[in-house]
Amino acid sequence: MKTLILAFSALLASGSLFAASMPDTAVIHDKNGFYVNLDVDKVLSSTDISQACGVVPAKLNYLDHQGREHVLDYQVQGSGCINDH
Repeated sequence: MKTLILAFSALLASGSLFAASMPDTAVIHDKNGFYVNLDVDKVLSSTDISQACGVVPAKLNYLDHQGREHVLDYQVQGSGCINDH
């Protein structure tokens, strides 16, 4: 039993070590869903959907108000469909 507790403690300690070594400049991948609360200060890039038709994958790269870079992958209706009025 003590061996199990010791092994579990070592696993937790190594996990925190890896988390502590993660740089502040890491890109944050936001989860997509029905509603995502975004903190957008500056848009860096977004997918051009002007030539796409139908539902297509898109990506938004942006900086939040703390200067951290985020990436949001989502689905959007393209605006390049012919005869789409």
